[in-house]
Amino acid sequence: MNDWQPAASREALRQRARMLAGIRAFFAQANVLEVATPMLSHAATTDVQIDSFTVTSGAQPRYLHTSPEFPMKRLLAAGSGDIYQICQVFRVDEAGRLHNPEFSLLEWYRVGWDTGQLIEEVVSLIQTAADALGRRAPIHVRRMSYAQAFHEALALDAHAATVQQLCAAGEHFGLGVVGRLDRDGWLDVLLSECVAAGFPADSLTVIDAYPASQAALARIRPGTPPVAERFEVFVGPVELANGFHELADAHEQAARFTRDNRRRGELGRAQMPADERLLAALAAGFPDCAGVALGLDRLLMWLGGWERIDQVLAFPWARA
Repeated sequence: MNDWQPAASREALRQRARMLAGIRAFFAQANVLEVATPMLSHAATTDVQIDSFTVTSGAQPRYLHTSPEFPMKRLLAAGSGDIYQICQVFRVDEAGRLHNPEFSLLEWYRVGWDTGQLIEEVVSLIQTAADALGRRAPIHVRRMSYAQAFHEALALDAHAATVQQLCAAGEHFGLGVVGRLDRDGWLDVLLSECVAAGFPADSLTVIDAYPASQAALARIRPGTPPVAERFEVFVGPVELANGFHELADAHEQAARFTRDNRRRGELGRAQMPADERLLAALAAGFPDCAGVALGLDRLLMWLGGWERIDQVLAFPWARA
């Protein structure tokens, strides 16, 4: 038996160390405070697509965090100012070439910023990480709205297309979708399997202005149509980062928790305890801010030229 040994090479471990040092220097120069929040919580994410690990000890279960977002927002409501965190997070049933159930996440928040400003900083930080690994060439960046991306790839209006039109596009591209999908389900599948699949592998692609129904924890900007102030950053077809102009309305946040849990029930998934402390923090007064989560293992894969996530992890899931 030799699975006591690390899966990552010494070179991959050195690259990770240089990348993390570069990121911490970036935030130190920008005067953004590093923080640490609990990995185990009484509450869990209600996201319809994400399941949490449960830890049983005593009368009440606790949940390993899938993101440090909720406690970091409590710090923001308490007046922390700009903050960032580098931590391990955990998600059930995600293992493969790009996934490990435990992975490294960088999350940060900028008070008084919008998504446009934060997108610029995400690109600057990725360039800094690339420089730390010795990649001196500027990273090329493409930016487009969610609607532009769908129109370019599928000739579809993502904000107006019916379920039938989205389904027909999926069938045209030979997607073997099992079971019935709702409108957002089809948009997710088409984005990952058809739209993002055409993004260039050597560049960053930034998509913003998501459909309002996919706001997650973002504000909705009124208009025709209204759009979520949300963006995602891709390298090739792989999602690296997901950011929001953060929702500050406690009542709207509570309603989204309820809708998420109702949808989880419809899909046969366990309904999760919503974070009441987050709602209290929002109600107490949450600053106008933008925040983003960036997957560090995937970033290292791209910058270091690695094909699988287990090549950049000391001990991936099978050896943990």
